[in-house]
Amino acid sequence: MSLNAIAIPPKSGKPPTGLIVILHGWGANAQDVAFLCSMLELPNDQFVVPDAPFPHPQGIGGKMWYDLSENLTFGGDISMQSDLVTSRQLLTDWLISLEASTGVPLSKTILGGFSQGGAMTLDVGLHLPLAGLMVLSGYLHGAVSPQESVYPPILMVHGRQDSVVPLSAARSAHDRLSTLNATITYKEFDMGHEISPLVLSAMQQFIQKTIG
Repeated sequence: MSLNAIAIPPKSGKPPTGLIVILHGWGANAQDVAFLCSMLELPNDQFVVPDAPFPHPQGIGGKMWYDLSENLTFGGDISMQSDLVTSRQLLTDWLISLEASTGVPLSKTILGGFSQGGAMTLDVGLHLPLAGLMVLSGYLHGAVSPQESVYPPILMVHGRQDSVVPLSAARSAHDRLSTLNATITYKEFDMGHEISPLVLSAMQQFIQKTIG
């Protein structure tokens, strides 16, 4: 099993100086979030958008990183769920392999994701030497263990009217990561479970600040 992905080269036509990886949410797919690339003014960066490895049970063409059907409270610890463990290893190995195909090291790579993709961003990205993490309407899978190395800087964005992933899940994640001395840019917007223009603006600013 491996990850299929859409690769979008830099608009400049030159070799990329940075890499942006965006993970889709539960039931979506890479094509659903690829539109973000054209809406961000980052001409020197390459985008890579992978499909999650598992088919979603309720939609044709939809994918998932793991099944959420029995875990929609976003309050428990699901970190050892078997399909999540599989996706964690696949995503970790795939991210490490990207430097060979793109020429961009992890230190110039930003990992981001929406909803379930945001949860996967935290799950995997906290343990890799990435340039930064973007968590859009995301949550934690469970406890986060302290580590000796420095965590990548994190952008967390959530809607106050989110009816899918409750705002309390984002605030809880922020508080728990803050106790581990992670550097977090945290923003709440008047929106639902979505990627609004305000979110795109926050992403643009974070990326430019983090990798130029």
